[in-house]
Amino acid sequence: MSIPSPCWCPDGMGDLPQAAATRALLKNIYVEALDAVRGERLVEGLGIPQGDHWRIRHRGKAINWPLHPEGRIFVIGAGKAAGSLARGLETLLGDRLSDGCVIVKHGHAEPLTRIRQLQAGHPIPDAQGVDATAEMLRTVEGLTERDSVIVLLTGGASALMVAPIEGVTLQEKAAVTDMLLRSGASIEEINAVRKRLSRVKGGGLLRHLQPASVLTLLISDVPSGNLDMIGSGPTFPCSADFTDPMAILARYGLEQAVPASIRHALAKEMQAPPEPAGRHEALMLADSAMLVEAVHGIAAREGLSAYDVDAGMAGNTHDAALRMADALRAVPPQDRPALLVSAGETTLQVKGDGLGGRNQEFALVAALALAGEGNAALLAAGTDGTDGPTDAAGAFADGALHERARAAGLDPAEMLARNDSYRLFKATGDLVHTGPTGTNVMDLVLGMAF
Repeated sequence: MSIPSPCWCPDGMGDLPQAAATRALLKNIYVEALDAVRGERLVEGLGIPQGDHWRIRHRGKAINWPLHPEGRIFVIGAGKAAGSLARGLETLLGDRLSDGCVIVKHGHAEPLTRIRQLQAGHPIPDAQGVDATAEMLRTVEGLTERDSVIVLLTGGASALMVAPIEGVTLQEKAAVTDMLLRSGASIEEINAVRKRLSRVKGGGLLRHLQPASVLTLLISDVPSGNLDMIGSGPTFPCSADFTDPMAILARYGLEQAVPASIRHALAKEMQAPPEPAGRHEALMLADSAMLVEAVHGIAAREGLSAYDVDAGMAGNTHDAALRMADALRAVPPQDRPALLVSAGETTLQVKGDGLGGRNQEFALVAALALAGEGNAALLAAGTDGTDGPTDAAGAFADGALHERARAAGLDPAEMLARNDSYRLFKATGDLVHTGPTGTNVMDLVLGMAF
C-alpha cells in the first residue's frame, strides 16, 4: 500500500483530523486485540463437558479430562483475569459446578452467580488478600480422589493469593514487594522471591488439593512463558527457576534494606512441595504471542502492513521506547502507513516521587525522541487496563507532545526525571483509560507511521 501520508486517514474516520483518526484506530486495534484474549472467551472456546469426560481442544493441544460421575468440580484461583475465566467456566459447567472461590484485584470483579469472588489489594498484598486466601482454601477442604479442582491463574495472583510463611508478617512481605517493584526487578525475579515467602506459591497450593485431580488454566503475564512463574506457580512443584532469591536482593542493593526476618527466611532451604496425588494437567490459554497474532489479523483486515519491532519486549523501559521511536522514524515514505508492534514487559526503575507506570513512561520517552516528527504516533498500554498505581492503562504519544505539555505549563524532561508521566499525560489529554479488561498478557505498544 502506498498512500501519501498527508492525505491518509483510517477508513471510516475521514471526518476526523489526522491525529484524532490515528489515535482512534490505534485504540480500536488495541481493544479488539484484547477481546481475543479475554478470559471468558478463551474458556468458552474449550468445548462443553459431555458425560464423564471433558474433551478440551485449544490451539493444537488436546486434553481428555475425566469427570467422575460421583465426584465434585471445584473452581479456585486468583489474578486480575480470574473473574473473567470463572465467568466462562460458569457458562460451560452450569449445574455440574459444585463450588468455587476466586480472588481478584479491587475493581476487577465480574458478574458471577455460582463462584464466590473476593477482592484484595494489588500490587502490594494486603490483609484482605490473607483473608480471601484462607476462604479459598476452606472451599477445597475435604476433597476426595473422585473430585476435580480447576485452578485459575493469571497475572496478579502473586499479590492476591497471600499466605506468608511462619516468621514473616504481611507487612514485611508487602515491604519487600514494594522494594522490588521500585527497583526495576523483572516479574520473574520478583516471583522467585515471593515463592520463598509463601505457603501456597511454588507448588504449596497442592498440599491443600490432595488427593483430587487438578487442572490449571493460565493466562501468562511473564516474558519467559514459564508456567511455574505465573502467579508464582501455586500448582507447579518443580520449578524451572533456580535463581537464588538472596542474589536477586543483592543485585538491586536490597540485601540489607529488607527486614531481618526476610533474610532469615530466604536463607533457609526451601521445603519441597508435594507432587499431586491425583492427575495434574496445565493449559496455557493466552500469552502475548497470541495477542500479537490478533493484532496482525486486525491490521490485515484494515489494509495495514504490520511489522514486529519487539514481539518479546523486555529489559529497560527507556531502551524499549527508544527502539520503537527509531523504528517509527525509519519506515520509508513508500511503505507508509504501517503499524509497528511490540509486546512484553519492560522493567522501570523508579527514583522520583511522581505518579505513573511503565507504559506511560514508555510513551513519554518515545514522544521526546519523536519531537518534531509529524507522521508518527503510538499507544503504549497494559493489557490488564491498569498501568502502575494509576487508573490509566497507558498513554498516547506523538512528536507534538512537547508542545502540548508546554502549553499546559509543564516541562516533559522534568516530569520524566520525577517519574511523573501520569500527571503530564492527564494535563495533555493523552491518557488511555479502559477499566478492567478481563485479561492480562503483559503490555502492548502499537506505533503508526503514516
